[in-house]
Amino acid sequence: MVRLAAVRKSVTAPQAAQLFVDNVFRHHGLPEAFVSDRDPRFVSHFWQHLFRLLGTRLDMSTADHPQTDGQTERVNRVLEDILRSVCAAEPTKWSALLPQVEFALNNAVHSSTGFTPFYVNGLRHPRTPLTLPPASNLGGGEANAEDPRGLKGLRTSVKRNLLSFIETGEAVRQRVRDAMAAAQDTQKEQSDRQGRKNTQVFKLGDQVLLNAKNLPTQAVSAVGSTKLRPRFVGHSRS
Repeated sequence: MVRLAAVRKSVTAPQAAQLFVDNVFRHHGLPEAFVSDRDPRFVSHFWQHLFRLLGTRLDMSTADHPQTDGQTERVNRVLEDILRSVCAAEPTKWSALLPQVEFALNNAVHSSTGFTPFYVNGLRHPRTPLTLPPASNLGGGEANAEDPRGLKGLRTSVKRNLLSFIETGEAVRQRVRDAMAAAQDTQKEQSDRQGRKNTQVFKLGDQVLLNAKNLPTQAVSAVGSTKLRPRFVGHSRS
């Protein structure tokens, strides 16, 4: 399963350890092994001695063998694509939407298992607004054909906040599903092209996407992080 937390780049090893307790240990207990890259926080004396006392083995990847941490790297690549999509729509609220992103990732079917992480971990599928029975209602009112959510008796402001809360969450989950599908399509396309050059030929007037690699961050994104800015912008005419 995926657990996400928004942190500053300056997070220390003790702070990272507290994040581990808050986001992993309390849900799953202690792992037998902790696989990571050689980030300074994870090779620090504090981190090494802490996990030795906890009885957890630390497995570090190396520069010449990064595939040791391949599963995390794959998740990170997909996560970056997903956060780019979320940031494009909500550039100032992405950290507040992380719980929705985490839920959607854990509720997505993985091609390797054919199940969602939620089901593999707990042998059950979580209920979402889309899986609630038609008779379900909000605010205590009775649901009917004209008022399926039972909101008729609520004040306009309460009704608006309720619908905004539900619809924002579903919009984020849909973006995650779309981004994961796009990532899988991209991986398949790259696999199919392996060993072959891109032979795409563009004609004058074709609409193309512009690689944003060398463009100023502020020109392509309202998000401060360069890692989360779009990889391509456009469409532009060739």
